[in-house]
Amino acid sequence: MFTFSFFMTMGIVVTFFPLYFDYKGYSKIQIGLLYAIGPLIGIATNLLWGFLSDRFQTVKKIMIILILGQLVTAILVSTAGWFSLLYVCLAAFFFFQQPVNSLNDSQVMLHIRSSGKSYASFRVYGSIGFAVSAGGFGLILRAYGTGLTPLLLFITIGCTLIILFLLKDTRQGGKKMAFGGMVNIIRSKKFIWFLALVIIMSVSHRFNDGFLALYMRQLGASDSLIGYAWMTSALSEIPVFFYLSKHGHRFKELPLLAFAGVIYAFRFVMMSFIQDPIWVISIQLLHSLTFGVFLFTANRYLSQIIPDEYRSSGQAIFAVAWSSIAGLISGTAGGWIYNEAGGSTVYMIAACLSITSAIGFLCTYLFQRNEDALPSR
Repeated sequence: MFTFSFFMTMGIVVTFFPLYFDYKGYSKIQIGLLYAIGPLIGIATNLLWGFLSDRFQTVKKIMIILILGQLVTAILVSTAGWFSLLYVCLAAFFFFQQPVNSLNDSQVMLHIRSSGKSYASFRVYGSIGFAVSAGGFGLILRAYGTGLTPLLLFITIGCTLIILFLLKDTRQGGKKMAFGGMVNIIRSKKFIWFLALVIIMSVSHRFNDGFLALYMRQLGASDSLIGYAWMTSALSEIPVFFYLSKHGHRFKELPLLAFAGVIYAFRFVMMSFIQDPIWVISIQLLHSLTFGVFLFTANRYLSQIIPDEYRSSGQAIFAVAWSSIAGLISGTAGGWIYNEAGGSTVYMIAACLSITSAIGFLCTYLFQRNEDALPSR
C-alpha cells in the first residue's frame, strides 16, 4: 500500500510537473532548470538520509520525517509566485522527496531476506500506482485543467503519510554500521565502474523522463494522451517484474543490463522520428524491456556486493548515480539541447548514450569472465 501510494505521488511529479510549469508560463530552459534541481539536491539528501537510516537502524522514522516535509514544501511550491522563489521551494520539496524511493527499496530488500518473497512482488505495486496516477489524473486534469495538479499532489502525499504509520520497521535491532566498511565499498573499482555505466544509461532514461511530456505537447498531444503514455510504460513493467522474479536467476546481470541498453537505443531512435504522438504509446511499451530490466537487475547486482548493515547507504549511492547525477546532467543539458535543437535531437543523443552503456556492460562482463578463468588455467 505504501509503495502504491508513494508512486502515485511520483507519477504526478514525473508526468505532470513539467506540464504544470509550462501552464504557469515558464520557458523550456527554466523547466529544465527546475527539473534539474531535484537530482542536484538528491546527491546530498540521498546520502544524508541513507546514512542516518543506517546509523540509527531505522527506516520508518526517517520516512515519516521525509513525508511530512514533502507535505509542507508541496504547499510552498503551489503558492510560489515567481521563478526564483519557486526554485527554492522546489529544492526544499526534493530534499524530502528524493530519498524516499531508495529508502523504500532498502526496506523491501531487507524484508524479502527474512520473508522469502521477491523484490518484484512489492515493486509491482509501484508500477500500478504510477499507472493509476498517470492515467487517472490525466483524465482529471483534462477535464478540470492543469492548475489542479497541486491539489492531487496534496492528496497522494497525505495518503502516503497515513499508510506509513502502519508499516513495520525492518531496521530495528539490526547490526550497527561500521564506517570503514562503507568506505571500502565506495573505494571498490568494480562498484565505481558499475555506477559510471549506470549513470551513462540513466542520463538517456532521464532525458525521456524530463522531456517526454513537453515533446508530446509539441506534437499536439493532450494531457490525457500524455497520461496514457506514462500509464502504458508503468503497466508494461508488471509482467517483466514477475518474469524476472521467477526466472531472472537464469541470466547473468551484466549481459542483461547490456540488453536493456540496446533496447533503450532502439526505443529512443524511434522516438526521434515520430510525427504523430499516438505512436508514443506503443513505443512506451518498450519501457518494460528497458527500465524494468535495468531496475530489477541493478538491484539484484547490488544485493550481492553490499552487506545488509550498509543497505540504506548502498541504495542511496545507487540512487545518487542513476537518479540524481544522471537527472542533473539530463535536466541541464537536455533543457539546453531541447531549446536549441528540438526534442528529436534530445532523443537521438539519448540513443547514442544507451548504446555506449550497453557496450560498456558487455565488455565488462567479458573482461570479468576472462579474469575469473585465469586461475583455472
